[in-house]
Amino acid sequence: MTEILSVEGVSKRFGSVVASNAVSLGLRPGEIHALIGPNGAGKSTLIKQIAGELRPDAGVVRFQGRDLAGIDAAGRARLGLARSFQVSSVAPDFTVLQNVMLAVQGASRHVFRFFRPALRDVSLTGPADALIGRVGLAGRARVLASELSHGERRRLEIAMALALKPKAFLLDEPMAGMGAEGTAELTDVLDGLRDEAPILLVEHDMDAVFRLADRITVLSYGRVLASGSVETVRSDRLVQEAYLGAPS
Repeated sequence: MTEILSVEGVSKRFGSVVASNAVSLGLRPGEIHALIGPNGAGKSTLIKQIAGELRPDAGVVRFQGRDLAGIDAAGRARLGLARSFQVSSVAPDFTVLQNVMLAVQGASRHVFRFFRPALRDVSLTGPADALIGRVGLAGRARVLASELSHGERRRLEIAMALALKPKAFLLDEPMAGMGAEGTAELTDVLDGLRDEAPILLVEHDMDAVFRLADRITVLSYGRVLASGSVETVRSDRLVQEAYLGAPS
């Protein structure tokens, strides 16, 4: 199957520290590919290189077959490579509906002048309501973003990202700071996204990873330690020793 995103031999060094050491992986249409590993393994550094926030010292990142060298983070986002949860773009003093309407409006490259007439514009409210329902926030549309729980805010960010019609997601620890209920709700949302936009997922919650992932790549000290199906990775002795712990 053709990969929508491919990382080929990407390396990044900070002084004497090799954060990415000839890392290769790919993301296929319709899949969730989890990237896991202990703290300091190089996961976030790799995501930043894919997103265009850091330039690799070596290697190639391709998106839909296009070499992304020389294209910054904003340019990659315009191509459809969505990066969420690093810096929130949610406006806390706007409602859920208003935030998503802003994203819908931004996707059409226009800017709001006044909210009151915009709130009567069905070309904005219709798509926004649909996206809000998609992430399970239909009953919270008129609530201020500042009043949302941590998990609800994550789902709002996904709705806003979906307004831009992404072709792939890069998600860096979306479950961080959530309780069991919020994690379960967000897991359900992500599970329903894969067919619309495949996801490269960095996550420490292994229950969520094992439920969601089609493939897993394990990083350790900047290198790929193992990559394959969930069962292949779970049963890998090196992975157990480095990260998962001995099987019970």
